[in-house]
Amino acid sequence: MQEKILFIDDAHPILIEELTLAGFQCDYFPTYTLADYEKIISEYIGIIIRSKILMNQQIIDKAVNLKFIGRVGAGMESIDVEYAESKGIVCINSPEGNRDAVGEHALGMLLCLFNRLKFADLEMRKGIRNRESNRGLEIKGKTIGIIGYGNMGSAFAQRLKGFEAHVIAYDKYKTGFSNEYVTETSLQDIFANSDILSLHVPLTEETDYMLDEAFIKRFHKDFYLINTSRGQVVKTDALVEALKSGKIKGCCLDVIEYEKFSFEEIKAEAFPKAYQFLTKADNVLLSPHVAGWTVESKYKLAKILADKIIKTNFIKNK
Repeated sequence: MQEKILFIDDAHPILIEELTLAGFQCDYFPTYTLADYEKIISEYIGIIIRSKILMNQQIIDKAVNLKFIGRVGAGMESIDVEYAESKGIVCINSPEGNRDAVGEHALGMLLCLFNRLKFADLEMRKGIRNRESNRGLEIKGKTIGIIGYGNMGSAFAQRLKGFEAHVIAYDKYKTGFSNEYVTETSLQDIFANSDILSLHVPLTEETDYMLDEAFIKRFHKDFYLINTSRGQVVKTDALVEALKSGKIKGCCLDVIEYEKFSFEEIKAEAFPKAYQFLTKADNVLLSPHVAGWTVESKYKLAKILADKIIKTNFIKNK
């Protein structure tokens, strides 16, 4: 009998193709609800997810034959990793698959904000040709602070090399990473010297609302913010107040803390006041959590995850 893997979310076809060739039976039931999954999950040794359901203690306890949970992507906040691992379940993700996409997107947003490309384009389409109000800024000579120097932070730093900026990075859980792209530094140095701050941290208990009022006040200079990590890392109310005061001079947000809301079902005027402010501010650039969402990354995320699962060899007597 084949070992079975349950796909709760879809992925690039290469993932099913590779796992099937490796000897697994792959099942995908796109119309199933959580209750449906709970009824059948005991049949599977592996689960593939993105963010459709939360792999919490309740469902993990029902998955009595589970050997691994595969996350198509980087963030593991939809999995109770500690509890899963206490049950002997291996948790696997594939952050290498979209690090290039995130690095490029962060840089693209910064260039767009600094050169006012969004607003200049909209004005030109209306027949307005205003050069002075669209005068841009250069990255060259700026100090760019990166918090979190894993796959995403390092990819962003690499793409900054040709701009002749001073790139510094702090990572609480990583040391010895200074290289041609970045200088490892302390958090205090990030506060003291950053002209631009880019966040590349996972969402955990210690990063939830990490950038709040107190955190912002620790910066010695007014600065620009880029967040391509997770929305809830930034407290939006604090961000808005800092934008109003000028402490934060502008921001690029691929993620916001309100992502749990349905943008299709809620009218704009019903969104929190802080979000309404962001949508109207001309020093704010927004994108819908697509920094790691490229044609290429969809393939790489799936292929890398397949390779890791196959390498770990979860099939009996193989």
